[in-house]
Amino acid sequence: MSIILESVCYTYLPGTPYRREALRDINLTIEPGEFIGIIGHTGSGKSTLIQHMNGLLQPSSGKVTLDGKNLHGKKNETLKSARQRVGMVFQYPEHQLFEETVFDDVAFGPRNLGLDSEEVASRVEAALHCVGLPAADYAKRSPFRLSGGQMRRVAIAGVIALQPQYLVLDEPSAGLDPRGRDEIYEQIMQLYDSTGMAVVLVTHNMEDVARMAKRLLVMNQNSIEFDGKPIDLFHDTKINLHDYGVSLPHVTALLKQLRARGLDLDDTLLDAGAVSKAIRIALQQMRNISC
Repeated sequence: MSIILESVCYTYLPGTPYRREALRDINLTIEPGEFIGIIGHTGSGKSTLIQHMNGLLQPSSGKVTLDGKNLHGKKNETLKSARQRVGMVFQYPEHQLFEETVFDDVAFGPRNLGLDSEEVASRVEAALHCVGLPAADYAKRSPFRLSGGQMRRVAIAGVIALQPQYLVLDEPSAGLDPRGRDEIYEQIMQLYDSTGMAVVLVTHNMEDVARMAKRLLVMNQNSIEFDGKPIDLFHDTKINLHDYGVSLPHVTALLKQLRARGLDLDDTLLDAGAVSKAIRIALQQMRNISC
């Protein structure tokens, strides 16, 4: 089953002078096991969109279904189940850490599910392993004595411990240094590859989303402007990415420039290692021809 949004519109503060339309006629299906990136300029509706995926926000019109169940107007138990199955990680999730130990913070969600102590411990250990923080080394430590990137991974582990079918992340690398950002995304990719959990990633960083996402949504003026493969977006001459507050990945821009100067290169490559190898080969071929 899947998450389906049908003709979803959402308006903040309706009926007031501060009324603001945030989503307009959104039609979207997210299947289990997908890795979807969502990009767009600030205020385009990205965060509002993802908050509809587990019932945190209710549409002003249209409907949202999770595995065939309409989330609109449902009772607490239905929404509680939805939020367990669609785990949400907001910006700066480490601000929500509050327990004395890493173990207790990650265990908070499973304990609220009423699980026994053995199952809680098992989930905590598995979740910490998924984010690269072995329980033997980190479970008894204070989360507030960890690095910023490690604190964020503890917060993500707390969501993973609920064993969601979908993991939704809103700018998970915000405010981190390059090393912390790389660590976060490495763990997200390992989690996706090892569990098959669907991932929905909101980010402004085109380099990251191009490298990881299999499907890309571009939000613009509260609507979905593009829905397809990242590489198709980068080669669509009808779309000006700057209009949406984003730009080409550096590697794609470089390949396009080198192709324009005569190098025989595949400008659909996104992996930096593959790009470097392709450029070396193309330069060697050019030298051979000139000789």
